[in-house]
Amino acid sequence: MSLSSSIIRKLPVAGLIVATLGLAACSQEKTEVQDIIRPVKVVEIGQAENSRELAYSGSVRARTEMNLGFRISGKVTERLVDIGQHVTTGDVLARIDPTDYELSVKSAKASLDAAERQVETVDLTRKRAEQLFAKNFTSKSQLEQATLSYNQAVATRDAARSTLSQAQNQVVYTDLKASENGIVTAVSADVGQVVGAGTPVMTVAVDGEKEVLIAVPEMDIAAFKPGKDVTASFWSDDALKLSGKVREVAGSADQQSRTFAVRVSLPDDPRVLLGMTANIEASVAKKQEMVSIPLSALAEKDGRKIVWTVDRAGETVHERPVKVAEFTADGVSVADGLKPGDVVVAAGTQFMTENLKVKLTGDAVQAASAEGDAAKALR
Repeated sequence: MSLSSSIIRKLPVAGLIVATLGLAACSQEKTEVQDIIRPVKVVEIGQAENSRELAYSGSVRARTEMNLGFRISGKVTERLVDIGQHVTTGDVLARIDPTDYELSVKSAKASLDAAERQVETVDLTRKRAEQLFAKNFTSKSQLEQATLSYNQAVATRDAARSTLSQAQNQVVYTDLKASENGIVTAVSADVGQVVGAGTPVMTVAVDGEKEVLIAVPEMDIAAFKPGKDVTASFWSDDALKLSGKVREVAGSADQQSRTFAVRVSLPDDPRVLLGMTANIEASVAKKQEMVSIPLSALAEKDGRKIVWTVDRAGETVHERPVKVAEFTADGVSVADGLKPGDVVVAAGTQFMTENLKVKLTGDAVQAASAEGDAAKALR
């Protein structure tokens, strides 16, 4: 065997050595890639709050609303005001046909005239009987009979006077008048309609104190007691906020909605108009202190709710089971499993594994309060 053929036979072995070194380099490069630390967005759990905020919407209304109706029946002939119009005490709002009642007045006057003539007649008879009795020309029974007839005539006259006054009052009642200053909020009868006595014709919201009527479900009604301080805000003006007090709580729930009517008194403010939509906010004590986290921080594993907490010292993440109390508009309320100071991964939980190395950059940790600041975590 020659020297040149020996060299040729050894070349494949050298190629294998080079290939092996190349694979080792690739394996080392992959190991370096796997050791890359993942940056995460996190929140730090703040102090648990012992109160929660309740908010319910309602409409502004007058504390006193009067349903006005005629005291007599008849056909409506005039309506003098419209919805939204301000009225003062004594203003005529509507009228009904007074013809029949005016005829009743004339009839009552005629009856009274006749009764007065009768009184005059029997009075003369009584006086003559007294004179004759004094001279012993007549008996005492005749005098008593004349006196009785006179008394009956006087009673009839008095009854005729009362009938006339009643008929005159009914003519006055054909005008529906405002008894308080206020704003007309509803019209229930119009010209041409025949209404009965007492039938509501108009509704007037009396000037003065305003209130907000809200419907509170039974699970929260215990938090609303008369005298409780609340805050009222208004959809029409974000800057308008007023302090109010619960004035009245319904004694029973509505049969259909199963909610309780709660009336909240408002201070006098010209910017608050009837019919405006108001939001009533009240702070109530929690039965259990809870912390809040963003919804994106909550994960599920093997049917359990979990979060990934960050060990600051080791810069690694660890799985921790939690007990969810409720889902809110701002995140998730956690009743058990977290405490103030814990750092929780706020996003990307699907990429987390036990003991995964992570990196917190800059101001990545932000305190999370119990009522929604958790949703404001920074990257």
